[in-house]
Amino acid sequence: MLGKLTQPEIEALLSRQITGRLGCHAEGTTYVVPVNYVYKNGIIYAHSGPGKKIEMMRQNPEVCFEVDEIKSIFSWKSVIAWGRFEEITEIDEQQQAMQALIHRIMPLVEQPTGHPSHGIIESEYDLGDKIDVIVYKIIIDKTTGRFEQN
Repeated sequence: MLGKLTQPEIEALLSRQITGRLGCHAEGTTYVVPVNYVYKNGIIYAHSGPGKKIEMMRQNPEVCFEVDEIKSIFSWKSVIAWGRFEEITEIDEQQQAMQALIHRIMPLVEQPTGHPSHGIIESEYDLGDKIDVIVYKIIIDKTTGRFEQN
């Protein structure tokens, strides 16, 4: 049976997952990339180093985000969200977003140190000048969700 997810089911799926796919488009090119994220109150929080997706989102902040939960080919749930990229520049908001991301990621980390690109370090001095972490949010405007179950 195919069906539509309700808004509470959409919210639950966005809250439950940790990796989604971010779609951005600029200058005639579409780019889709997996990102780790935290969802809270209609906002997706994520981080990145400098690169293609950040450059594209700065050019065109309108983005699409997809997340799914697949048990089998005939048992799955999927959500697509549309929203607007905003770089977080306020220090307190950056710290809160990074703390939420680290808290969400840590249970999945096999070795708790040595992941400076995700802000997971033994000491704040380990990060140094090597990684320029960009913290951002996607303010969601619209969502849709589908499922299949046998």
